[in-house]
Amino acid sequence: MTDLWPRLERLLAHVERPARYLDHEWGCVRKAQADFVFCMVYPDTYELGQANQAVRILTNVVNATEHLRAERAFLPAVDLIDLMREDGLPLFSLESCAPVREFDAVGITLPHELAATNVLETLDLAGIPLRAEDRGEDDPFVLGGGPCAFNPEPYAPFFDAVLVGEGEESVPEALLEVRRLRAQGASRHDVLRALALLPGCYVPSLYRWRDEAWAQETGVWIEPLEAGLPTRIEKRLFAGFAESPGWEPCIVPYTEVVHDRLNVEVLRGCARGCRFCQAGMMYRPVRERSADNIVNSVVCGLAQTGYDEVSLTSLSSTDHSQIADVLTRLNKQFQGKGVRISVPSQRLDSFGVDMAGLVAGQKKGGLTFAPEAGTQRLRDVINKQVTEDDLFGAVDAAFGAGWRRCKLYFMIGLPTETDDDIKGIASLVQRAYDRAKKAVPVEQRGNIRMSVSCALFVPKAQTPFQWDGQIAPEEALRRVSLLRRSVKYRAIDVHWHDPSTSFVEAVMSRGGRAAAAWVESAWRHGARFDAWTEHFNEQAWRDAAEEVGLDPAAVAQTSYDTGYVMPWEHISTGVSTRFLAHERKKAAAEKTTPDCTFERCAACGACPGLGIDNQLAQPRIAGGSNARPQQAGEEGAAAAVAAEQAVSGQPAAGPQTAEEGE
Repeated sequence: MTDLWPRLERLLAHVERPARYLDHEWGCVRKAQADFVFCMVYPDTYELGQANQAVRILTNVVNATEHLRAERAFLPAVDLIDLMREDGLPLFSLESCAPVREFDAVGITLPHELAATNVLETLDLAGIPLRAEDRGEDDPFVLGGGPCAFNPEPYAPFFDAVLVGEGEESVPEALLEVRRLRAQGASRHDVLRALALLPGCYVPSLYRWRDEAWAQETGVWIEPLEAGLPTRIEKRLFAGFAESPGWEPCIVPYTEVVHDRLNVEVLRGCARGCRFCQAGMMYRPVRERSADNIVNSVVCGLAQTGYDEVSLTSLSSTDHSQIADVLTRLNKQFQGKGVRISVPSQRLDSFGVDMAGLVAGQKKGGLTFAPEAGTQRLRDVINKQVTEDDLFGAVDAAFGAGWRRCKLYFMIGLPTETDDDIKGIASLVQRAYDRAKKAVPVEQRGNIRMSVSCALFVPKAQTPFQWDGQIAPEEALRRVSLLRRSVKYRAIDVHWHDPSTSFVEAVMSRGGRAAAAWVESAWRHGARFDAWTEHFNEQAWRDAAEEVGLDPAAVAQTSYDTGYVMPWEHISTGVSTRFLAHERKKAAAEKTTPDCTFERCAACGACPGLGIDNQLAQPRIAGGSNARPQQAGEEGAAAAVAAEQAVSGQPAAGPQTAEEGE
């Protein structure tokens, strides 16, 4: 493979943070014996991508597979991209500084909707044709995956194949299949056909996209172009997460990255059932690593990397059935050694005095809690089963244990929201601030900081609110203004997300294959790094919509009946559409659904459909009960029996999407 380092080295003197582009970090793997090379690409800068656990997991698992070698690549920052285009230097891998287009296969993760134009920037900078239909026999196979794979259509023309679900098994399997067929002289089409027959692998070019009338009549938007292709793609599960070690080879960067610390994943999945939350639906069932596994992984990982901080990551780490034991043992293990144990995803109803005490040995940074809505009525609508007493109890415990800063996350524009709900945010935060002041000594009250961060609700695919439209950006700004006027305390800062970026996010979340032309046109008009405030180019998206004839407002803001077939119906998370529709109806009735890992089965369909049940290290405790989660109702009992019959004794796993709040 071509070595681009001499050309790259000349450019690094003219860019910011050249350490982003240097190889040989501590822990970097350079595998020599392999005849098939794979490049794992994160479509954003090194600081974001190197911190992404999917990049680490997938490069490790590919390098552990005979015949395969994995390297990493990241999209350079804008300053180097511009210099590379002037110089004609293509996108390169980090380990060998080889052109990405010379690899046999390229994997691009889709971490969020605003990364869409960066996918095209990545392909173009690499010299790979943007659309799969334009690639020749010598071009690498471009594979996609990650959270956005659960609605792959806005990205479909740009990928040869999209791997849906967990990649620990599916990525090496797909690469070995490509390797096998290429060695036999198979054509590109024959390889794609074989990939389409692998479980969890979607090959968009082998399916015709049909119109709305056809979709609503048949129940699906796609039609196979050849006989024998599946019409429903089930997500893949990795059997073995709970037994797998939490510590695995980890790279220590030369330069500071986001969340620059050791990350140990304590569990995967969440069954809390927040109706706006895509991750909570996509990554079921719940799987926990044991306390022994976690503690041993932390001890080993810190010794191997030299970090002095570890984050126990998951969607909801304080839900872990052994979290108290884990924290107690880690505090004892590292007492007096200057090691910080971080639990980033705190839940209001589990952060009491005991939890505050267990993490009291940390350096007190800031805590983040997510009430999501300002009134109990709206929290019931979204199934956020926390009360204002939970918030006040968490504030009392935190500020009493020494914290002085707290951030509260809310959403604006949730279904059924009224102005009273907006005013309720102000009231709730002000009362929480009053509680914080009472919890600390008088002389320290001037150090208290509390902030409010408001995101605009985005209707996400594969959730009960997928049928609900987003409010218009103008209405979002009106509600933000109402909130700011309603907060009377100067000590409380109010921050909000740009509604324009959330609007693009909603279109990408709900769009069908027609949205791909919008993305490509926006990129050609200059859109890239859309998640970066300083780079977001709203006009490029407006011009693109006009050019391709797309009405993005209709895509983002239209509400549908639950009988409407959405553009991702052919992609399955394991959670049934029937369950999502039922949850939306319960939302309208302001009724909640309990977490099945604490109480009864909610009959979402994930466990029996995927052939595996929730895997807990020990029974979770709710309301003082130490009983195992119970199945209730005829449908729940049937689901339990089916799951029990299908379970092989191995837990499953999902991609890591931990909420990082500090």
